Amino acid sequence: FSDLKNLLNPFDLLVINDTRVMPARLFGRKETGGKIEVLIIDFPSRRRQCASGDQVECECLVRAAKAPKPGAKLDFGPDLKAVVMDVFERTFSIGFTSEQPFESVLERIGKMPLPPYIRRSQAQDGPENDPYEDRSAYQTVYAAKTGAAAAPTAGLHFTLELLERLRQKQVGIAAVTLHVGYGTFAPVKVEDIREHQIHTEHYSISPETADAVNAARAAGRRIIAVGTTTVRTLEYAARQNGVVAAGRGDCDLFIYPGYNFNIVDAMITNFHLPRSTLLMLVSAFAGRERIQNAYNAAIENQYRFYSYGDAMLIG
Repeated sequence: FSDLKNLLNPFDLLVINDTRVMPARLFGRKETGGKIEVLIIDFPSRRRQCASGDQVECECLVRAAKAPKPGAKLDFGPDLKAVVMDVFERTFSIGFTSEQPFESVLERIGKMPLPPYIRRSQAQDGPENDPYEDRSAYQTVYAAKTGAAAAPTAGLHFTLELLERLRQKQVGIAAVTLHVGYGTFAPVKVEDIREHQIHTEHYSISPETADAVNAARAAGRRIIAVGTTTVRTLEYAARQNGVVAAGRGDCDLFIYPGYNFNIVDAMITNFHLPRSTLLMLVSAFAGRERIQNAYNAAIENQYRFYSYGDAMLIG
């Protein structure tokens, strides 16, 4: 990956996603005594201050022997209590109450939301005893804005030294924020992919980044997106007239073959799971046959796949 500096040109614009993964995996018990695991995927959708401390309401995934019903009380230790507010098809709305700021409680008792194929014991996963260093490894070196339920994995390959070498080569670097959520990784289960409903994710683009992207585009310079989340953010923000608009909101853009890209000229991305929206996005960008050839080469050369796996530059 250090060869990236030889593949980018002076005055290319590299756009990164500076979201920060929160330790949003919580282990607790229901009021009946049964164990429960909660993963926060929307951080937090609603917050209110009250006399008893910090109260937030988040959309969550839940794992339990028996799914809790609305009104069920959950206990995550002395610092964090919760109530199930509502139950949807796949997710739960859960209201959390803490005497301390919610983020600080999460940082103290939460676990990193690693994908299920990365197996860690609960003890290994804690901040005090983490032999795998997931608290730092599952975080980009430029992570700045807390809110993601998963890492923008293409960015995990960057080091501060590589970024500095790119700057010395006069490669521009700009940042957007898209808080990666459940929708990015939810498998496509419908036969007609146009019927798949992608989950919304919160994004923000600063005026400085919008100006940098639009100026690069006007000058004919390449825009290289780091990760599919950055691709979706830029393309969503330019969906009206092909010009990236500064602002914030909810991105629900599902990119699949047939989509016409307005902004992105190249992208850095990891190798993705089958039947995922991410695989469809890269196929839409580079063509199904080219992507299939890349995956065949990766398999032949024993590349590592998925979150802690290898990456490719396609353009």
